[in-house]
Amino acid sequence: MKILVTGCAGFIGFHITKKLIDKGIFVVGLDNLNRYYDVDLKKSRLNILKKSSFKNKFYFYKIDIYDNKSLKKLFRKFNFDVVIHLAAQAGVRYSIKNPSEYVKSNLVGFFNILENCKDKKIKHLLIASSSSVYGENKRLPYKEIHRTDNPIQFYAATKKSNEIMAHSYSHLFGLPITCMRFFTVYGPWGRPDMAYYKITDKIYNNKFIELYNRGNHKRSFTYIDDVVNSIVILIKKKPPKEKNSKARFQILNIGNDKIASLKKLLNIIEKNLEKKSKKKLLPLQLGDIKDTKANINLLKKITGYKFKVNLHEGMFRFIAWYLNYKKNTKNSIKK
Repeated sequence: MKILVTGCAGFIGFHITKKLIDKGIFVVGLDNLNRYYDVDLKKSRLNILKKSSFKNKFYFYKIDIYDNKSLKKLFRKFNFDVVIHLAAQAGVRYSIKNPSEYVKSNLVGFFNILENCKDKKIKHLLIASSSSVYGENKRLPYKEIHRTDNPIQFYAATKKSNEIMAHSYSHLFGLPITCMRFFTVYGPWGRPDMAYYKITDKIYNNKFIELYNRGNHKRSFTYIDDVVNSIVILIKKKPPKEKNSKARFQILNIGNDKIASLKKLLNIIEKNLEKKSKKKLLPLQLGDIKDTKANINLLKKITGYKFKVNLHEGMFRFIAWYLNYKKNTKNSIKK
């Protein structure tokens, strides 16, 4: 089996790529290594992937998915069986200030991925969507059948657009596609723009943290290993064919069905760092969803997988990694 992972130097992309490499699967990874957050963190992830590879099982290409010419060459060079598409411009708040970056990567770039997968008759395309597509849906927990046509941020609008584009290609060309709606994924080697990482970093550096909605947000915090293990199973679980259609298409929530508030998250971080935070309690911010909660009955039915890591254990692992990473970073700077 040959698998392409787009966004392999990103948080989820790094973990799924490493898991596949460790299983002896041939993986090609691509990433544009953009500067949305610390490029050194992305390069550190990439170095681990290169060191983990054995018998030429991993190849990396620095490619932007907006660059269709380079993508076509890559798809011609390798006869991919599966594509796991995780490359995208991330971030809810950044999409309010820089929407053009989301058009370029999440819409045009995704279109390029679809075209190449169609042309090469990929056996299974798995794409990253987001729980943010549910918008201000008040019906918790979120089910895949709930309405998602009222996104409240442009990032969410691009992700919903991806799902619609994907369905059209699946219907027209019989392309098997699974859309994965991720719920607040966290863990070691995580994204510095995420709340759990920012709060940890600011407490560690004795800075004020900002808690929007006064810390009352609730989220389905989902540990990275549970996400990766779900994806590994889904690779071989092609979507069923829709009635009266060529489409082989499914949408799945991938998230913890246990929720916690930001206040609870803060308490866990304080205990692990053995430090009290200095905080500012602020009102709800533009584009923020108050609460999310995943219904994962469909995921369990298809995969049989049970999520294993709770928030206490997951944050313990993250903070252990964070402290070690900070220590190693400081040592490398001194050298």
